[in-house]
Amino acid sequence: MTDAARQDVCILVAEDDEGHFSLVKKNLQRAGIANDILRFADGEAILNFLFFRGPEPHREHGKAYLLMLDIRMPKVDGIEVLKTIKGDQSLRKMPVIMLTTTDDPREVDRCHQIGCSVYIVKPVDYDDFIDAIGKVGLFLSIVRLPRLNGQ
Repeated sequence: MTDAARQDVCILVAEDDEGHFSLVKKNLQRAGIANDILRFADGEAILNFLFFRGPEPHREHGKAYLLMLDIRMPKVDGIEVLKTIKGDQSLRKMPVIMLTTTDDPREVDRCHQIGCSVYIVKPVDYDDFIDAIGKVGLFLSIVRLPRLNGQ
């Protein structure tokens, strides 16, 4: 059993492209990640989940989460989502992995300055994309993640 599974970490994926999400989920599972993986199709939906807005589902107190976040999304883009999360006392310690097609060095730097944990450029090549997600799975199997408390 991986450390991530032992911790009961829930992986949140904010990704508007269903195909990209399916590849991420399938290849995390292939890498041995058996944790719950939830998809949010836009930035507003992930913020609603994290900040207890609108109808459920909402996050659970005392549970560990990791967010894989695309930059280019409808309603609220990933940069705004990242700023909102890192600006909130109860959420700022949640790890955020930017997983995006944007490889502009200014965007990479900006995301790190705001507080992302890791920035991964989605490879265009299918095999490279699968390899990158497999490496994310390896990363998730060895890291320890903080639990979120409070509202």
